[in-house]
Amino acid sequence: MSSSNTTRMIIDCDTGIDDALAILYALRTPDVVVEGITTVFGNIDVQQAADNTLRLLALADPGYDIPVALGASKALVRELTGFSTHVHGENGIGGVQLPPSRQVPVQETAAEFIVRMADENPGEIVLVTLGRLTNLSLALDLDPQLTSKLKKVVVMGGTVFKPGNVTPVAEANLWGDPEAADRVFTSGLPVLMIGLDVTLQTRITSEHLELLKRHGREENKSIIDFMEESLEYYFKFYREANYLINSAPLHDPLALMAALQPDLVTTRRMKVRVEHQGEFTSGMVVADLRPQPKVGHFIEVAVDVEAERAVGVFLSAFM
Repeated sequence: MSSSNTTRMIIDCDTGIDDALAILYALRTPDVVVEGITTVFGNIDVQQAADNTLRLLALADPGYDIPVALGASKALVRELTGFSTHVHGENGIGGVQLPPSRQVPVQETAAEFIVRMADENPGEIVLVTLGRLTNLSLALDLDPQLTSKLKKVVVMGGTVFKPGNVTPVAEANLWGDPEAADRVFTSGLPVLMIGLDVTLQTRITSEHLELLKRHGREENKSIIDFMEESLEYYFKFYREANYLINSAPLHDPLALMAALQPDLVTTRRMKVRVEHQGEFTSGMVVADLRPQPKVGHFIEVAVDVEAERAVGVFLSAFM
């Protein structure tokens, strides 16, 4: 039976390198029950994301029976423009070859799965989105009442005060389906946005990996090996893109950790919209920061993070 401080969670992701770290963190954290993982296109195509997810579950524990549901293969209205193989590798996890899983995805779509779980467990489920918001937008179409059934939605995406990472003003997840992002942010769902304002401050380094190799628990050896191998690819990208030396931001893991330990981040309530018309601003989070904001809907936006503690929290799950 789950105890009162257990968090029941659905992870919606496009399983690339940092998604993989977030999933592994959730699986290794006590008091977290992962009720299901839904996949979406983004870093890679939706099938590859599901395949990566199933392989990760088998790596973490062949005994896991966590349902994996396939979601959207493209944005609500935009044409697909390719995947982020330069960031995450051809297979999405830095080219690491994990053994195949015997498990197969469930028959339900991601949107159907989210709706059914929220319906059967009203007020119980925390949804953490680590990719495009397409699946959640489709779920809202299936059940507009979803807004009152999910306990919390933690979104890795967006940026208010920092530059974007795909365009000058847009972060990749929101840029990849800005119509879906705007739909979610204006839906009335209890959204906490964990964006580049905080994720870029929270970095895992090669020193951290050395610590894990030295002090990691025996049952986590294969996970730590995977993390080291996949992060090598990620570090290379961040060295070239952001001048980071042997380190990379923990984008997705931070969103997952903030879902469980909200005090890691400082938040501010803001009225926001996600731009989806502009030629140069598509995917931008437009926050109305005036004393009397009029544009947009209120969500919580993380504006600061206890970065060192967050990294420590992440590492401790495997030590």
